[in-house]
Amino acid sequence: MTGLVQSVDWLAIAPPVVVAAFALIVLVTDLFLPEGRKPLLGPLAITGLVAALALLVPLRSGDRSTFCLTEAAAATGGTACSYTADHFALVIQALVLGGALLTALLSVGDTRRLPAGEFWFLLLSSAAGAALLPAARDLATLVIALEVASLPAFALVGIKRGDRRSSEAALKFFLSSVVATAVMLLGVSFVYAATGTLHLTEIAARLDDVPGRLTTLAGAGVALTLVGFAFKTAAAPFHFWVPDTYVGAPLPIAAYLSVVGKAVGFSGLVLVTVIAFPAYADVWGPALAVLAALTMTVGNVAALRQDAGRARSAVRLLAWSSVAQAGYLLVPIAAAGYSSDEHIGSTVAYALMYAVVNLGAFAVAALVSRTNPGNRITDHRGLYATRPLAALAMAFFLLCLAGLPPGIIGLFAKVTVFSAAVDAGLGWLAVVMAVNVVIALYYYLQWTATLFRAPAGAPGKTGEEPPEPAA
Repeated sequence: MTGLVQSVDWLAIAPPVVVAAFALIVLVTDLFLPEGRKPLLGPLAITGLVAALALLVPLRSGDRSTFCLTEAAAATGGTACSYTADHFALVIQALVLGGALLTALLSVGDTRRLPAGEFWFLLLSSAAGAALLPAARDLATLVIALEVASLPAFALVGIKRGDRRSSEAALKFFLSSVVATAVMLLGVSFVYAATGTLHLTEIAARLDDVPGRLTTLAGAGVALTLVGFAFKTAAAPFHFWVPDTYVGAPLPIAAYLSVVGKAVGFSGLVLVTVIAFPAYADVWGPALAVLAALTMTVGNVAALRQDAGRARSAVRLLAWSSVAQAGYLLVPIAAAGYSSDEHIGSTVAYALMYAVVNLGAFAVAALVSRTNPGNRITDHRGLYATRPLAALAMAFFLLCLAGLPPGIIGLFAKVTVFSAAVDAGLGWLAVVMAVNVVIALYYYLQWTATLFRAPAGAPGKTGEEPPEPAA
């Protein structure tokens, strides 16, 4: 019977462990702090996230693994491990921990209206699961990390006590996520029944030699597992929870879900497709290509239909925009099913760009919402006249999402994704992507133009004659 190597590489697992440890420290400290000193929990949580990010530096060589099977290590050169801190894992860990850190910085001033101890504990707990997932190399660890990242997120969405919209969003998010998790667990159990292992590298080897009577079971397991991860990435038609969840959640948490939650889903999807299921590339490649086209189209069309004067239209547009961006992120993964897994680098590059600019857009929206709690796009009108730096930053972030200069990083990321589709022979998907990029230009540029218009009600700027004084 195979056994685990007893020595644990503590440095390799340090980033998620440190975040989890600080979550417990925050929870215990909250019990003893008087109410007036609860704001100190914020800097404590931020310290934990900074420490976890610093611990990624000694791991930069990307060659550490732990929790390995002894017999498999001797036979396969140490590839059957449950935790691997390779370059892919380190980049995604930096992304999720950085996203959690920016979320924490955005939340420092807002937790006065929220239960501080619970908020910081839940945020750190979710970040610990998100940091664990990209390094997971077996399905059990993958599912556990996914749920550790997701379960605190449900509570964070509904943390605004007495807010009906927040409670409704949390309930919808919870119920839909539970169904997706159940489907994914069913798929994992099918894969285990067909292969007899949970390690991703061993699954890949055994799926090539599945007995004929288990072929249908293995195929169903692969399909159900992918459906579960498609929900986590907000891919259409599993995206229905996104708009209401983002609108009901506190703005920093909406930003967290749009970046960290999406990174968790996509990293899990990359791991199961490229490492565990390459034998079924002819199945998941076309399926993900169709999902990518559908997701980017649904997201952009829905964003195009948003009424700028509707309450919370700014958050809704960013929510639908994140759905469309998920479609772009799916393109290189689909391309990997047609050619090689080298295209995964395009997804990682695009995810890094998206994380930075989307968090920035949410940060400016949160700043504007402090004086305009309606969160309308029209509330941003004339922002350049009152807060020029915020307006210029928002314009830059929107242009990056649109892929236009001076947002060069957005343009570069989109070209990289487009090239991945063309190189894989997915010309039709490249055309669909190009059409969607043009559609997205309209609402991104419309919002950008709003920033530089004269403020509403400014004298001599509205084009209307002033009313005559009453007699």
